[in-house]
Amino acid sequence: MRANLREHIEKIIPLTDEEFAFICTHFSTKKFKKHQFLIQKGDPVKYCYFVISGLLKLVYTDDSAKEHIVSFAMEDWWESDYYAFFTQTEATMSLECLEDTEVLCFSLDDYKKMCDGLQKMERFFLEKANFGFLGSQRRIISWLTSNSKERYEQLLKQSPSLIQRVPKSLIASYLGISRETLSRLSS
Repeated sequence: MRANLREHIEKIIPLTDEEFAFICTHFSTKKFKKHQFLIQKGDPVKYCYFVISGLLKLVYTDDSAKEHIVSFAMEDWWESDYYAFFTQTEATMSLECLEDTEVLCFSLDDYKKMCDGLQKMERFFLEKANFGFLGSQRRIISWLTSNSKERYEQLLKQSPSLIQRVPKSLIASYLGISRETLSRLSS
């Protein structure tokens, strides 16, 4: 399990065994069942999560109780309500398991200790944040400029395994289309 984390980090920065041992002291392992929440709207956000196995959805619920799927996270992905995590405020989103899920997680204090104690981790987290920002920009531009068919095709290209694991109703919600439209596009 921690080997997954090391392999993931070493895609960006090389690590010695001592450095990785230091990093591991800042992570804890947690297991969750399908439909269990890691984060619920209104609660404090204690952790940032690295997915070892399983599948999560990050959801924003608006004032009219409509759910908007912000993202999905599967193996080798990071997820949290980052605004609430870094500002230590109440969650504005919920993070729910779509499958039984195992994660490695760290607190904000552990994040700061990792970055202060090992400059390489600052670089790692900066790279991950930059790629996350780029992905968010790409999704926003897609929403502004693409029709439903183009958004579906982009999702198929970028995350083909996600389509196999996520119910069509949730894929449709993520793409901002009806289930019927998704059925027409996927047939």
